[in-house]
Amino acid sequence: MEVRRIGHEQVAEAADVLADAFDGYAWTSWTVAADRHRDRLTGLFALTIEAVGLPYGDVWAALDPAGRLHAVAVWMCPDRPVPDDVWATVATRDAELAGDRYPAMVAAEAACAPLRTAQPAFLLAGVGVRRAEQGRGLGGRVLEPGLAEQERAGLPAVLETSSPENVRFYRRLGFVVTGEVDVPGGGPHVWAMRRPAPANGPGRGAQRQ
Repeated sequence: MEVRRIGHEQVAEAADVLADAFDGYAWTSWTVAADRHRDRLTGLFALTIEAVGLPYGDVWAALDPAGRLHAVAVWMCPDRPVPDDVWATVATRDAELAGDRYPAMVAAEAACAPLRTAQPAFLLAGVGVRRAEQGRGLGGRVLEPGLAEQERAGLPAVLETSSPENVRFYRRLGFVVTGEVDVPGGGPHVWAMRRPAPANGPGRGAQRQ
């Protein structure tokens, strides 16, 4: 597998990879309507990648020799903040795509807000591996470039997850749990995690590549 940045021409395929990985995940099951659930997930991930991930972050993918995507990681970068009007547009489309679970999505985001920090950091907005390919190490591989960027910049990386298995996976990559919350009303348990900045500051090549 080759791991590289992808562009707008591969948004649909990348969204399909993430939808496959997140179908049945605690957070998305709680925040996205059950009817046409898989289609809704695909639309939400396509929106995230197209409107936010590509313009203001980095989207990495693991591709086989035929160019098919098997794993995707979406990072948000601290030096490229997303404008408020873009977030407003995303929120409008989120409301449509989440269906009757949109109020639950808003409430869940509000419950997780205290877990977040204003400190500059690389945010792992999403990572997924096609279910048929899981267990082959692709999750770790597709995250490597983003973690290398984080180390070169000398900044921390942060994420949130609703899976205890993911907590164990991210701990192996150097993340530690910084907070937890139960989403009210019977929603998922959410862990906030942080990978510290390198102790010796920015590494060589800290400028963006």
